[in-house]
Amino acid sequence: MKNGIKLVLALLLVAVVMTVVYRLSNHVPSAELSAQMQVKTIMDDGGCLSCHSETPKLPFYANFPVVGDLVKSDAEIGYKHCDLSPMYATLENGTQVDEVTLAKMEKAIADGTMPMAKYYMVHWGSSITSPKQAVLLDWIKAQRAACFGNGMAAAAWANEPVQPIVDSLPVDPRKVALGEMLYNDPRLSADNTVACASCHGLQTGGVDNKRYSEGVGGQFGGVNAPTVFNAAFNFVQFWDGRAATLADQAGGPPLNPVEMASTSWDQIIAKLKADKAFTAAFTAVYPEGYSDKTLTGAIAEYEKTLLTPDSRFDLYLKGDSTALSTDEMQGYALFKENRCATCHVGTLLGGQSYEPMGLYGDYFADRGDSLTEEDNGRFKQTKQERDRHRFKVPGLRNVALTAPYYHDGTRETLNEAVADMARYQSNVTLSEIQLDNLTAFLGTLTGKFKGETLTTAPAPAAQN
Repeated sequence: MKNGIKLVLALLLVAVVMTVVYRLSNHVPSAELSAQMQVKTIMDDGGCLSCHSETPKLPFYANFPVVGDLVKSDAEIGYKHCDLSPMYATLENGTQVDEVTLAKMEKAIADGTMPMAKYYMVHWGSSITSPKQAVLLDWIKAQRAACFGNGMAAAAWANEPVQPIVDSLPVDPRKVALGEMLYNDPRLSADNTVACASCHGLQTGGVDNKRYSEGVGGQFGGVNAPTVFNAAFNFVQFWDGRAATLADQAGGPPLNPVEMASTSWDQIIAKLKADKAFTAAFTAVYPEGYSDKTLTGAIAEYEKTLLTPDSRFDLYLKGDSTALSTDEMQGYALFKENRCATCHVGTLLGGQSYEPMGLYGDYFADRGDSLTEEDNGRFKQTKQERDRHRFKVPGLRNVALTAPYYHDGTRETLNEAVADMARYQSNVTLSEIQLDNLTAFLGTLTGKFKGETLTTAPAPAAQN
């Protein structure tokens, strides 16, 4: 009997000691610290860089047999999902944290999925308690409002990971007029048959609704053309991010041997110079005359005007509660619930980060086709193995009009694309009703251009 009492008392003592140690190791950072430093302290205590970094701070037991392999696997997966090293740098120097990282953090913290139980059971100080959660979520909300809010959302939606698109961007109307003419001018191509508008038609969602676009001489490229609408909001251009600006992007196709196939800018300029009226108009705006810089600059200025505000979803975010149906609102809830809104963020609902194609499952093995150079994604530019199969996340504005989908154009319908995205990126199998609701929500992202809701002709059959 006495031994039993002693055992109970010993267990109670151990429980008390563990509770005290747990609470001491999970204290909220001092309120005297700045909000940024409070967040950094919590993340330091949480050991976030133990997994979410190219050079993870692995614990000592990572060198142990069996368990060490699990630790290293977790670190590899964590880094694949989100690299927090850039955020740490911004916390230290007080600069702006990117929109995608904020959304990923917010979702993981709100859901309590990070850190994983198997981590905080060993590292007690890493647990995100309710007070810590409040500090982190309040900071994320403040960062989003200060850095990414455009003031267009109603108060109820001001802290959403996505925001209404603005009506316009500042532009020089004279350059816009020149850029529009150049955008539609086939003289940028070697045989005067292909213009920018050939692959990025404004009557077809800013794309051509083909798997691969057709260039000079009937040649086909190896990647699906992204939409030109709202491209000004992308953080880089092209699927592999090889162009930093709209002007850089505009300079690619004219000299691409498969697309417009001109041999040099001199070849293009010689044809334009022969047009006395256009040359006079151009030099009135650009006294320095023709060059790759002035030509692509004019096209870029025009593309800044290709915005599609006032979609039904925008109206909903602006406060019109009747703009969406019940099914569409449920679709938006699913969009956030299934982590779509951790990559498809901001006014563009995407275009702010590179992400791997296939967080859960091997998309390319399942696809069955041989790998192409374009399948390498960002790796084409960086030659870093981590970037293989990473692509710039596409924006979802007007997505109902831009079939076929993905960089390889293999998904012909939006339902098919959404189902596979849920599977490969969120590890979720959507029910038929969920799939219909999510797709219905995406249909509300179709905006207006020059006051008219975008429409498109039925997409032609995908090419093989």
